[in-house]
Amino acid sequence: MAIRNIVKEGDSVLTKKCHYVTKFDGRLSQLIDDMKETLAQANGIGLAAPQVGILRRVVIINIPEQEIELELVNPEITEQSGTQEEVEGCLSCPNQWGVTQRPMYVTVKAFDRNGNEFTVKGEALLARCLCHELDHLDGILFKDKTIRMLKPSEVE
Repeated sequence: MAIRNIVKEGDSVLTKKCHYVTKFDGRLSQLIDDMKETLAQANGIGLAAPQVGILRRVVIINIPEQEIELELVNPEITEQSGTQEEVEGCLSCPNQWGVTQRPMYVTVKAFDRNGNEFTVKGEALLARCLCHELDHLDGILFKDKTIRMLKPSEVE
């Protein structure tokens, strides 16, 4: 495993639509393992492949407090309902925070690293994280969806 550099806002890779994964092989597993190590070192809860410069539809989420660890390949939201307005940040936009409106509940269909399809349901923080990371796969940053950016004095 290796820690990869996290791409920062301003890099064009963050504005591009990612390609679907078609090969479930060792290279995919290596990417996922590297992303997990990178996320752990960055102390975040979600990371999408374009954030490490790879234009593939791969997302990892790790929310230890909720015992959630997900590896999502070719994920897509199949259902959503409700709304929530919460503060978000992003590893690719350091020290920037904004209030976004996201669904309160989502259902996501995805594949694991071996090509097995599964479904995950998320609410509140997990739903927000799923939406945030899946947006990255389509070249969308959370700042594109903010209702209002926070001033540094508003951040705890």
